[in-house]
Amino acid sequence: MTDFDSDIAVLLPTRARTTMVERSVKSLFELAEQPDRVEIVFGYDNDDTVGFDYFNKTIRPWMDKKSVTYSAMKFEPLGYIRLNEYVNAMAKTTRAKWYIIWNDDAVMRTVGWDTEIMAQDGNFNLLAFHTHNQHPYSIFPIIPHKWFEILGYLCPHQISDAWTSQQAYMLNIFKRIDVVVKHDRFDLTGNNQDSTFANRPMMERDPFMPGDFNHMDVTNLRINDCIKLATHMKSIGMDVRYFENILNGKQDPWEMLVRNDVNRQQVQWKIDHKNQRVERPK
Repeated sequence: MTDFDSDIAVLLPTRARTTMVERSVKSLFELAEQPDRVEIVFGYDNDDTVGFDYFNKTIRPWMDKKSVTYSAMKFEPLGYIRLNEYVNAMAKTTRAKWYIIWNDDAVMRTVGWDTEIMAQDGNFNLLAFHTHNQHPYSIFPIIPHKWFEILGYLCPHQISDAWTSQQAYMLNIFKRIDVVVKHDRFDLTGNNQDSTFANRPMMERDPFMPGDFNHMDVTNLRINDCIKLATHMKSIGMDVRYFENILNGKQDPWEMLVRNDVNRQQVQWKIDHKNQRVERPK
């Protein structure tokens, strides 16, 4: 099957936010070169009357006037700790060449951003925007459809930017495109300090807690998914020797990540699972 509903699907889970969401959506469609090839999927909690009422009264009329392709889903509240479940469910509602895991505090800054993404069409890469302080991750991951098709989800963990970026670095398929996005988050810009920002529990605190991003079982899942993606890469003639060398202990898996971490934002930790301790590399 090769038919697609759109070229780019923007997946936007949001809660209790109004003008911030409006600004984010308008930045996407006002700066797109071909807005008709972009669709947006909203995800709201079914108890979020503030956010959804603003969507119906303000955002939806604007999108209808602009002929934006959109849909909105309602969820039983899952919380920030299960953010990936919103995104995976939203991705299943449409078939797009590229999926963007977007944030309601993200603001597009580049005219023709959609053209930059579609210039990569046919390539099997995780794409990344330029974001705050040149962060080495793809903070708003841009994921090809085949990735979703192979794994059955975009991300099985709450922290989708770190998850997909680490996979891409291990597979050597991380690609930054010439597009700038402002991440207007309180701890970065001083803006948007609200309950949504404050209530963000993170499963990235204790590598010995089940479900934590760096827990051994979770890490193994990330690697096993990489093996599935590498199998596809090999089947279409892509070079997978970098990843194979990682598996064989011949390649530092974070060499490319460190090279891109120009402002040293991503601290590397060595995890000693056997002795239940974490050591900072020398």
